[in-house]
Amino acid sequence: MISIFRTSLRGIYSCHCSSQHRRQNGACCWFSFLSFVSILALSWMYVCFIAFNDHDDVNGEVFKTLKKWLNWYMIVMIVSAVLATYCLLLLVFGLLHLAIREPLNLHWLHKGFLFLGLLYVTLGTAGFCIKWKEEWQTVYMSFQATAPFLQLGAVVALTLISWLVFQSYHTAVTAACKVFIMMTFLVVSAAVFLCPLAICSPCITKNLPPKPALVGHRGAPMLAPENTIMSFRKSMECGVVAFETDVQLSKDMKPFLMHDSKPNFLLRTTDVKEKFPGRDGDMHTNFTLQELQTLNAGEWFLRTNQFHSVSSLSKEEKMEANNQTVPSLSELLVMAKMHNVSLIFDLKNEKNSTGFNNSDSYHTTETIQKSGISPDKIWWLPPEYRHDVRNVAPGFRQVYNSADDMNADGGSFLNVKYSALSAHEISEFRKNNVSVNLWVVNERWLFSLLWCSGASSVTTNACHILKNMSKPDWHLEPNIYMGIWISVDVIALLLMCGLFFWQRRRRHVFHQNKYERNVPLLPR
Repeated sequence: MISIFRTSLRGIYSCHCSSQHRRQNGACCWFSFLSFVSILALSWMYVCFIAFNDHDDVNGEVFKTLKKWLNWYMIVMIVSAVLATYCLLLLVFGLLHLAIREPLNLHWLHKGFLFLGLLYVTLGTAGFCIKWKEEWQTVYMSFQATAPFLQLGAVVALTLISWLVFQSYHTAVTAACKVFIMMTFLVVSAAVFLCPLAICSPCITKNLPPKPALVGHRGAPMLAPENTIMSFRKSMECGVVAFETDVQLSKDMKPFLMHDSKPNFLLRTTDVKEKFPGRDGDMHTNFTLQELQTLNAGEWFLRTNQFHSVSSLSKEEKMEANNQTVPSLSELLVMAKMHNVSLIFDLKNEKNSTGFNNSDSYHTTETIQKSGISPDKIWWLPPEYRHDVRNVAPGFRQVYNSADDMNADGGSFLNVKYSALSAHEISEFRKNNVSVNLWVVNERWLFSLLWCSGASSVTTNACHILKNMSKPDWHLEPNIYMGIWISVDVIALLLMCGLFFWQRRRRHVFHQNKYERNVPLLPR
């Protein structure tokens, strides 16, 4: 049985089933390279997992270039997962080789794959740094949610690896080698055991803030085509306090809802190519509202299955989604007024305006006032002509995308990206009665972290998921967390000490038996 196990290990790691092959030159260097690539692959997989909250941004940017929708980020995730799994399995087999003292003869095919893996991670990291460097702030934030668990995992891994470390220590020939092995292990162990002293997470607290309210980002785009009446109705069923949308002005000065702007603004979410051949690159000012409302704004949702959620819809819901059109702002205002829901929006083409009376702000404000909705239900976000809008509609709640602008204007409502503020800053704003809305929050871990930080509300694509959360994914009082931390560290330390002395005794018995076998018997 043991022979079969050894043969299998050799076959996987070195692709040689025979034990006659000698140890390769630099075998330990290749094992070190394998360990290095494994750590990088795991780290890259972690980054991809954390950045998944914003994966739609990546797909959207690629669409702007290729004019074809594909879930590119999912492809990156799958390749990264395969690479990390491959490296980890190979590393485990290498460690088993060390444990049973098999030669570390890494096959050339594995070496080639490792170099390809290193190249993939390097290019991915470079792409992050060049094209998406703001996402590193999200990775930094994630440690506030994951660091306590990463530390516990590191303690367990260190305890398991200590077997090989102590084995190397006891078999080392020179005292200098023994000192190097043990000092390195002690330094790493001390860093892992004591790192909770540097962990600062808002979810380690006695007082949990109230759950943030939900704002439907373009409605509920995971359940229905974005910025359609069906999408906003779905978000309303999630209990959102506000609709978030994007407003543009048509050729006949009618506000309508559409996120994409500039040329090709209709290409991603409508059938403009079929309905108006040759006009798919036109600007918003080239279409009347009547023309826009002849477009199908739902078929793309079923075809692309952007959030892999179409299968959750009933047959009737799929038919409804397939028949959605481009809605006007007036239609959404009717729904918001009827159900007492607030409205927050971006104006996509404001910079083209030449004065307030000719601006998108003016026509949008006029449409809002004609709808009869309560003014305090309008969260006014566009910064252009803010003071003119305030004079015309003093009842609107003024929302700011910059803390400096808000403070200069004496405001009390901030709307920024979730990574723009630290947990301490959010807490300070809330103490000063400033409402803080953070966008776009889709993942449970991120929502949990912002909940613990004290956010007033979050804009989300996943209202149907977040609405069911009655508490953060994890939340501990400081004393409980300290008890868990110390208990795990003490148990791990005791296990390591036991392994060390057991291997020491085992080594002593081995040498004693070897000595007795070599001592000649004396004649009686």
